[in-house]
Amino acid sequence: MIVVHHLNNSRSQRVLWLLEELGIEYEIKYYERDAQTMLAPASLYQIHPLGKSPVITDADLTIAESGAIIEYIVDRYGNGRLIPALGTPERLRYTYWLHYGEGSAMPPLVMKVVFKHFGKGDSGAQDAFIAPQIKLHYDYVEGELRKSTWFVGEEFTAADIQMSFPLEMLVQLPEQVENRPKIKEFVERIHARPAYKRALERGGAYDLTKF
Repeated sequence: MIVVHHLNNSRSQRVLWLLEELGIEYEIKYYERDAQTMLAPASLYQIHPLGKSPVITDADLTIAESGAIIEYIVDRYGNGRLIPALGTPERLRYTYWLHYGEGSAMPPLVMKVVFKHFGKGDSGAQDAFIAPQIKLHYDYVEGELRKSTWFVGEEFTAADIQMSFPLEMLVQLPEQVENRPKIKEFVERIHARPAYKRALERGGAYDLTKF
């Protein structure tokens, strides 16, 4: 059985959601962030050398990184669900968004959070680089969501699960969604999904304002 090593207020919530969407049985091992540093506890390093979440274990396998975990679960347990067919334009688009979520969408938001906690008073980098990057990427995402209900088209896929975390972070910043209604609507849609709600019940409090 899959064990999700679940850190509060983290990307591992996406893994719980994916498992609920697929109806796969799983166990959760809970970890709490340090209240001061917001870092994961030392016990998580015993599961994976980087001490980060999400991490899953499945029999003798240990898998980290959200995208790799999603690919593994969908390939091994999905039976063709939540992923477009091979060789289709939708499959290529699916792969793109699966990688874009962490490779492009998250870095400027992470930098904004880091500067918020550790770079107070230094607005140069934020004004010159971080803010323009956030605008560039999330204007792009807004435009893509104007084309279809979900990132790959009209069918919900695991790529939408991967893209959920950066967009959930973004909507915690009211000034960032004021002129991006499609992003706000996307987040509202995922929050209304029964599987998302079940994952939240099992995973516990999920407050990205404390990230």
